[in-house]
Amino acid sequence: MTKTIDTPKVSPPPADLYQWSIEQASHLRAGRLDLVDILNVADEISDVGHSEYDKLERALAVLLQHMLKWDLQAERRSRSWETTIEEQRARTVKQLKRNPSLKSKLDDILVDAFATARRSAYSETGLPKKLFPDACPYSWSDVMDRRFTLDHD
Repeated sequence: MTKTIDTPKVSPPPADLYQWSIEQASHLRAGRLDLVDILNVADEISDVGHSEYDKLERALAVLLQHMLKWDLQAERRSRSWETTIEEQRARTVKQLKRNPSLKSKLDDILVDAFATARRSAYSETGLPKKLFPDACPYSWSDVMDRRFTLDHD
C-alpha cells in the first residue's frame, strides 16, 4: 500500500500585494493557519531575504564602481566620489549589521557586485574595456578601509 502525501494547493501570486499581506498577517496573528496562503507567504519571506542580499550587492557595486573610477581616472577625482564611497561603505556596514548571516556570502556578493561595477564604470567612463580587470582587484580591507581623499593644499 502506498502512502499519498497531500500537497498544498498552488495559488497564483496575489494581485494586490499590500492588501494580501495585511490579510495574511491578520490570519497568522489570529492563529487562523487554515486561511493562510502558505506557498505565497513562503515565497514572500524568501523574497525578503533576497532583497536584503540585493541591497548589500547594490551598495558594494556602487562602491566598487567609484573605486574603479578613482583608480582609472585620477584627473577626474572629486569630493562627490569621496562622498559616494563613504556613503556606500556606511550602507554596507549597516546591511551587514542588520543581516550578519550575509557575512558568509561576502565572497559571492563581491564577485557579483564587481561584475556590475565593472560594466557600469566602463559604460560611464568611456575608457577602453581592457583597462578594467576581469576579477575584483580589491581585498575586503581595500573595499572597507582604503583611504580615498583628494590632496588638499
